Amino acid sequence: MLGRTANGLFWMFRYLERAENTARLLDAGLRMALTRDLASSEEEWRSVIQTAGLRKSYEAKHGSYTGALVWNFILRDKDNPTSVMQMFDNVRTNARLSRNVISSELWEAINESWMQIKDMLARPVSQSSVGHVVAAVRRGGTLVHGAMAGSMLRSEGYHFARAGTFLERGESTARILDIKYFLLLPSFSYVGSSHDTGQWDTVLRSVSGDRGYRFLNAGQIDARGIVEFLLLDMRFPRSLAYCHSHLRDNLRELAKIHGADGQCNVLMRDADQRLSNLTVDEVFDMGLHRFLIDFMNSNAAIASAIAEDYRFTA
Repeated sequence: MLGRTANGLFWMFRYLERAENTARLLDAGLRMALTRDLASSEEEWRSVIQTAGLRKSYEAKHGSYTGALVWNFILRDKDNPTSVMQMFDNVRTNARLSRNVISSELWEAINESWMQIKDMLARPVSQSSVGHVVAAVRRGGTLVHGAMAGSMLRSEGYHFARAGTFLERGESTARILDIKYFLLLPSFSYVGSSHDTGQWDTVLRSVSGDRGYRFLNAGQIDARGIVEFLLLDMRFPRSLAYCHSHLRDNLRELAKIHGADGQCNVLMRDADQRLSNLTVDEVFDMGLHRFLIDFMNSNAAIASAIAEDYRFTA
């Protein structure tokens, strides 16, 4: 497979995952903001922008944090290069570059989702329609993932796509938890307390983990339990441990296909040693922020090694 084709598959699914994760974050923020007074809702929207990593670019354009300004900036603003619309444009562009190795069902799912979302975001999004837009983005992601799972050969293209998915998904969960954690628990003494349970519910909703966590924990919102669930629970498909495990499997399959381990496999084994048998108490002992930053740095190094090993620029 040509390096640029592998690169297209890898980034197609990274961009798709970013768009989905942004939609989840926006949906969670909308739910919280609608239950708050004006001042509190502006703080919630500020938190959404900060979690999305858009504070500087947003404040360069807007002087206040009202809902309509925030969700339009995140969804469709041309001054935001990481808007949901731009992410879907990138998904479709990379799909076109990889058209010869993806199934017709996958291409149709991507193209149809792109056309629907482009039409919905052709004009400013009102409060009455923002929920429909967010739902369309999430549904588009579900359709694309389903089309890939049901129609693509389990060849190297499939594994490049899945590696991009799990790299991006783990990164997103780590970033959301890191930023929200500091907003919610300014002191270690709050760990395990009932401090702002509504906001912790927002964290779970941001990664679509609210129902799964409640099912496993009898509905109890507990900061330490949520952190353990998002980091280490292999049953949750957006936990760091789950994403890490599946990324490892995809990189191992790529090494088998190419007949040799690359630097990305070496880095993956090193990451394995750090995460295997880790407990949430050990995470808190070393510092949650430090752990998450280390995880994100490791993710970035693995992504760079994948590009180098498989000559994405060739």
